[in-house]
Amino acid sequence: MEQLGAVAASHDVSLWALFMQAGWVVKLVMIGLLGASVWTWAIVIDKYVSFSKARRQFDQFEQVFWSGQSLEELYRTLAERNNTGMAAIFVSAMREWKKSFERGARSPIGLQMRIDRSMDVTLAREAEHFEARLGSLATIGSAGPFIGLFGTVIGIMTSFQAIAGSKSTNLAVVAPGIAEALLATAIGLVAAIPAVIAYNKFSGEAGKLSARMEGFADEFSAILSRQIDEKLQPRQAAE
Repeated sequence: MEQLGAVAASHDVSLWALFMQAGWVVKLVMIGLLGASVWTWAIVIDKYVSFSKARRQFDQFEQVFWSGQSLEELYRTLAERNNTGMAAIFVSAMREWKKSFERGARSPIGLQMRIDRSMDVTLAREAEHFEARLGSLATIGSAGPFIGLFGTVIGIMTSFQAIAGSKSTNLAVVAPGIAEALLATAIGLVAAIPAVIAYNKFSGEAGKLSARMEGFADEFSAILSRQIDEKLQPRQAAE
């Protein structure tokens, strides 16, 4: 027992020591997983900030849009800005509206289709922006545990080879090598669990924001449709 205690004491089992004692393959796995964990938290912080900002911008824009301010005045205010979200959809629709009437639009159906298509393109671009880098979270969340398990398998194989070479099965001799191997799995879980949680949360948030933009685009399309009828019907009747 005293010999086993002395052997165990000769091995440093701190996390840093386990990392330094691991083989180069296991070290690469650990470094890669730690890098993935840092990347995960960078995405989490970025998405939290950007989604919070987007919700505030949506609320502010809806408040101004439904306040009764004229569409032309609101368009002049936003036209020269770098708009995102609902404001970008509004500006793209109004720009198409103005271009069509400046060129003497005569077909209500054609004008409505062009406006709707312009809003759809902008909506798709904004939705893609909200979903950017969520795929990285999904990849880390699904692959992280398996990459960690790969490092564990390699580490345990190395431990068993060392056991065969030393011809000793004492737990005090085997334990450090197995601990090094299991550390890779632990790091894989540390990287994967936050990534899965963040992916599920932010995917839901992106879906909600996209749904709000789609709802606004439908409402604005109906408003413009009524105005198209009001502008083109008298012209067509006169002709």
